[in-house]
Amino acid sequence: MPRNQADYDKGVALQKKLRGNVPPPAGRAAVAELAPALDELLTEVLFGRVWTRPGLDLKLRSVATISTLMALQRLPQLKQHILYGLNLGLTREEVVEIITHVAWYAGVPTAVNALQVAKEAFAEAAK
Repeated sequence: MPRNQADYDKGVALQKKLRGNVPPPAGRAAVAELAPALDELLTEVLFGRVWTRPGLDLKLRSVATISTLMALQRLPQLKQHILYGLNLGLTREEVVEIITHVAWYAGVPTAVNALQVAKEAFAEAAK
């Protein structure tokens, strides 16, 4: 049971908004199955409190998340957050520009990997 039901409910609503018509990613399904308490915390805290804080709109939060996941090479999560960014109104061109910009700080091989992931996300989003 969530510690704060209101934050949990905000997190559920935000995740639905981020996903649009896309089902939850496989990794998240594994978290829900194997570590339901962690899944609950992700929903309540990360999505219900952090992503909904005032100060940055969702599109800027998406840019920050894409940049961080790219730099850290968290590729499955990067793909999911590129899809979320597209749902929030980022264009394909903006995603490529984010990757190009971060390449100078995180390295060209990192950017090449991110572009491969972006290509997969763009194809999935086009379905």
